[in-house]
Amino acid sequence: MTDRAFTPAAGRLAPLRLYDPIVSLTRERLWRSLLAMHAAPRPDDVIVDVGCGTGSLALLLKRVEPRTRIIGIDPDPGTLELARRKAAATGTTNGTGPATSTTNGPTNGPEWLTGMGDAVADLVGTEAADTVVSSLVLHQCPVPVKQAVLASMHAALRPGGKLVIADYGRQRTPAMRLAFRIVQFADGKEDTRPNADGILPRLIAEAGFRGVREAETVATVTGSMSIYVAHRE
Repeated sequence: MTDRAFTPAAGRLAPLRLYDPIVSLTRERLWRSLLAMHAAPRPDDVIVDVGCGTGSLALLLKRVEPRTRIIGIDPDPGTLELARRKAAATGTTNGTGPATSTTNGPTNGPEWLTGMGDAVADLVGTEAADTVVSSLVLHQCPVPVKQAVLASMHAALRPGGKLVIADYGRQRTPAMRLAFRIVQFADGKEDTRPNADGILPRLIAEAGFRGVREAETVATVTGSMSIYVAHRE
């Protein structure tokens, strides 16, 4: 499944350079901060950001706890290049080495790896991560791919590890469903509808996670965003 095509970060219609300006309209600072709060980075943790895009979340987590090792994974080399430039602009070193532990502790900046979401465990190793995070990825995927990505996230986590996802969840009001049509226009109705119908908690539980909960919801101009938290036993 890792050889499949992927939906670009900015959707099928907008160029990549517009991704950050578009996402900024979704109350990004609020929901990314909530995601970081629930991820709660600790010194020497290994945190994997699946579908890291242009690196905003990875860099935020690194600022919250500089001693955390952050590994960003994305299938789009162009997007990862923007992430590296963003990291350089903030004065952090771009890590490019393999996702194995080092004797010197975490790198100064996030490490950026090219790969699909269903190959997370192959890229970082099984039971290698303390926390796996992801934002604005699963709504773009067909249901079988959502399942494959969640299964790989589960495999990459250590026992007791944490999953934190920020994505479009159940659109509970007519206003949010109407706003969500913008996302469906950009990313396709077939892939996005299951999110709007509230499928993610069930898929997360079916992937083997425990204690699945929708910890936060944030109303935006493009629909309701949810923060999901779960753990691997």
